[in-house]
Amino acid sequence: MNAPHDPSSVGAAVAQKAQFSEPLRLKGGATLPAFEIAYETYGELNAARTNAVLVCHALNASHHVAGYYADQPDNLGWWDNLVGPGKPLDTRRFFVVGSNYIGSCFGSTGPASVNPATGKPWGADFPVVTVEDWVEAQARLADHLGIERFAAVIGGSLGAMQALQWTLSYPERIRHSIVIAAAARLTPQNIAFNEVARQAIMTDPDFHGGHYYDKGVVPVRGLRIARMIGHITYLSGEAMAEKFGRLLRRGTPGFDFDIDFEVESYLRYQGDKFSSYFDANTYLRITKALDYFDPAADYGGNLSAALARAKAAFLLVSFKSDWRFPPPRSRELVRALLDNRRIVSYLEIDAPGGHDAFLLEDPRYHKALAAYFGNIEL
Repeated sequence: MNAPHDPSSVGAAVAQKAQFSEPLRLKGGATLPAFEIAYETYGELNAARTNAVLVCHALNASHHVAGYYADQPDNLGWWDNLVGPGKPLDTRRFFVVGSNYIGSCFGSTGPASVNPATGKPWGADFPVVTVEDWVEAQARLADHLGIERFAAVIGGSLGAMQALQWTLSYPERIRHSIVIAAAARLTPQNIAFNEVARQAIMTDPDFHGGHYYDKGVVPVRGLRIARMIGHITYLSGEAMAEKFGRLLRRGTPGFDFDIDFEVESYLRYQGDKFSSYFDANTYLRITKALDYFDPAADYGGNLSAALARAKAAFLLVSFKSDWRFPPPRSRELVRALLDNRRIVSYLEIDAPGGHDAFLLEDPRYHKALAAYFGNIEL
């Protein structure tokens, strides 16, 4: 953990909010009459406004990308090992923006926010949002910050899908897209995992059709199971074996249904922690956004045709142990981009961390990112 005095830390971060009164028309047909975006910034925007980098987060993260909060020194940003002075995304050179997507439960307008039409939380009435909707909202945040064009947009997993969508929604407003541990669309197996997790939440007796706020309850059991299912997919079999093996908590089998294996203890801990801070309605919508993302859908499944309008240069990174978004899915993107004669760099890393490897401090991974960012002209 970086101490507050660590020179490689961005220091005390300050969460901010931008308010937007112009309605946002969503891909699904609904309209948000007004909305807020929670965000943080690190570093300084240069005079030419050419050094801004947008960091897009994945499912359960937020705008708190780096640093710590003054009143919570242990609350480090989720990508603190990547962003900061002297780190791969060097805040001495770049102005970094961490944005929380709409529909989240960490400050941006979402299901727990007040619906102006009713004066009560949106709950189940909050519309389903998509990656395209998030990019539209982020573009408004860029306008708010006076950023006409991003030097780069970067993300891992669901965040990487946003980095890719930026090149399609706003090809003139992004110079580099850094797409890590991602795919152009989910496989049926991935969609199936998401659906099981959603069913765990929606069949929880405390869900109340999504209006549990009014009841003063939380669908804790459903959230716990959803997180446990998700967490299994984030780790590789190798990482699980190394971390837990078949270690027994009590030394010998208990011949009951209490915790026997260390891996069971780990999953229950992750489920308990997640259910204490994450919103169930948000989880439903974010997993649906994952399911719906498919740039090639309007092009008869032709990914090369879908990416033809992209103008950015690309860096794609995949991890061999990531069975949720394995390297062949990144290579599909590489091929489609090369079909369009885009500038593409691709790195495939043999690391054991599984899908979560994009969050870890692998030297090869970080050196590659540092080199790429170092070559971006401002």
